[in-house]
Amino acid sequence: MTDARELTGQWDYSTLPSNVRIGDGCYLEGRGSFNRFRSKHDPGLVLGHRVKVYNWAALSVEPEGYLEVGDDCTLVGPVFWCGHRIIIGRRVVISYNVMIADSDFHPKDPVLRRADAIAVSPYGDANLRPAIEYRPVVIEDDVRIGIGAIILKGVTIGAGANIWPGAVVSRDVPSGATIAGNPARAVEPEAFS
Repeated sequence: MTDARELTGQWDYSTLPSNVRIGDGCYLEGRGSFNRFRSKHDPGLVLGHRVKVYNWAALSVEPEGYLEVGDDCTLVGPVFWCGHRIIIGRRVVISYNVMIADSDFHPKDPVLRRADAIAVSPYGDANLRPAIEYRPVVIEDDVRIGIGAIILKGVTIGAGANIWPGAVVSRDVPSGATIAGNPARAVEPEAFS
C-alpha cells in the first residue's frame, strides 16, 4: 500500500540520490518522478529554489545526462529525456505531457538503427551500440510551454516565448515569440484568443 505522504509531497526528500540538488522551498509531489533518474554526474540534477514538480513529471536522465531547472519553475507533468544536457531557466511553466529530448536516442540511418536495436535487445551487447547524437536543449527564463508540446534536440527557446499546446519545436525560438503547429512556426498571439 502506498504511503499517502508519497502522493502529497510530504515524503523524505533526503532519500533521493546524493547527486540530486534541491533548492529551498521546493515541492516534489511524488517520488515516482525520479524513477528513471540514472545520472552518474555530481550533480546530475539541480532544482532551483521554489521549484514545483507534480506527480506526472518524469525526470528521465541517462547516466551521462545533466538536467538543471531554475528558480520558481513549475513542472506540471513534462517528460524529460536527457542523455546529455537540458537547461531550464527561471520562472518557466511546463504543462502536462510535454516532451523535451536532447537526442533521438537511436541512429537515424536504417542500417545503424537495426544494429542499435540488436545491441540493446535482451541478448544483445550494449557495447556494440552505434554512436548516438546528442544536442543540448536550453529553455530561457519566463517561457510557457502548453500541453503536449514536443521540444527536440538542439533547440534554444528564447526568454518570454510561448509554446502553444501540441507544437513540435525543432528549431530555435526567438525571445518573446508565440509558436504553434507541427512543424512549429511563429504566429500572432491573437490567433488563439
